[in-house]
This record gives sequence, structure tokens and C-alpha cells, in this order.
Amino acid sequence: MTIRVMLVDDQVLLRTGFRMVLAAQPDMEVVAEAGDGAEAIEILRATAVDVVLMDVRMPRLDGVEATRRICSAETHPKVLILTTFDLDEYAFSGLKAGASGFMLKDVPPGELLGAIRSVHSGDAVVAPSTTRRLLDRFAPMLPTTGKEQGPGGAMDKLTEREREVMLLVAQGLSNGEIAARLVLSEATVKTHVGRILTKLGLRDRVQVVVLAYESGLVRAGGL
Repeated sequence: MTIRVMLVDDQVLLRTGFRMVLAAQPDMEVVAEAGDGAEAIEILRATAVDVVLMDVRMPRLDGVEATRRICSAETHPKVLILTTFDLDEYAFSGLKAGASGFMLKDVPPGELLGAIRSVHSGDAVVAPSTTRRLLDRFAPMLPTTGKEQGPGGAMDKLTEREREVMLLVAQGLSNGEIAARLVLSEATVKTHVGRILTKLGLRDRVQVVVLAYESGLVRAGGL
């Protein structure tokens, strides 16, 4: 199956570079491009897209708001946020808006292609090292009123092991890394993650990270 990709970035040269990389893949096709979020939303009304590579800072409508509007639809393409990290202060908000992950713009081509395939297959892309750096920097911007939920709250639905796994997911660890840390099989960790998502009504690992920070389970500097 060919993955239909849309490139959304106000830098034409950057879109050209990404298009060249994707065009060389037998399972990918760039079916649309847009220079800002508003144009992207308009194009999506008439174009079938599987994965949107979304820049954050753009004129007219930024990537965060565009992602929110795109993901609010009942059926919508997956959104992968692209950030320069040092300049973009809204990447975390993009995840909250419904993006399935984020990558740095200078990511090696192989990692970008792998991220697109992962997002298309339903997984979330949360690069461990990038997650730790981004969340350490942006966690202070999150609401400070969120506290760990007590008995009867969503967290109370989790077993002690599931809670342990959730905290490690929130730190950006992969299933393999969690398995090594807890001396479990990777399949067992995957099962735990699936149960966590189901019990908490979350879409993917990205939302686990967001919830863990907003609930106070994980705090900046605590990774």
C-alpha cells in the first residue's frame, strides 16, 4: 500500500528536500503540498492523505491550530509535527492537539521515513532523546494545577505494574528499553501499554506522555 503524504511548510526548499527523499521510496507518494495551515486544511477537503508532515511556525494558520482542526474531524490523516526545537515553542501543544508524534527537521532521512511508516501503521513517534529534551524544556509551560489523580480517578484504574510502565513511557523509553529496565519481555510490555491506553481512553503513546505531565506524575527535570 502506498502511503499518501502531504508536506506542510512555508519553506519551499525544505518541502523540495523532503519530496525528493519520499519520492525515492516505493511505498510513499507526495500527493499534496501547502505553505501554511489554512491552505493545508483547504487542500485536505478534496485530497485523500494518509500522513501530514506539519511544520509548527507558519503564516496565516500555524501548525498547532491546523493540527487541532485536522484531528478534530471524525476521520482524518495522521499528523507528524516537524520542529526545529530551538525555535519552536509549540511542539508540545501540537501533540496535545492530536499529532501522532514529532521529529526534528534535521532528522536523518532513514529516521524520517521510519517515522512516517510508524505513524501510518497506527503507532506514535516519540523519539526518546528528543522527548526528554523537549519535555524538560516545555513542561514548565503546562498548567500547574494538574495533580496526580487520587482514588476513583483515571490513574486508579491502573495496576502497579501498568503505572510503572506508564511512567517509563512518559520518559520516552521504547518498549525494548522498558523491557530491559523491568526485566520483562517486549511482548509483555506491549500488552501493558495496550491496556494502559484502553483503561485511560488514550489514543497512543503521545497522549500517555501528555497525561503523565499534566497529571503531575512526571515533572520537568525528573527524567
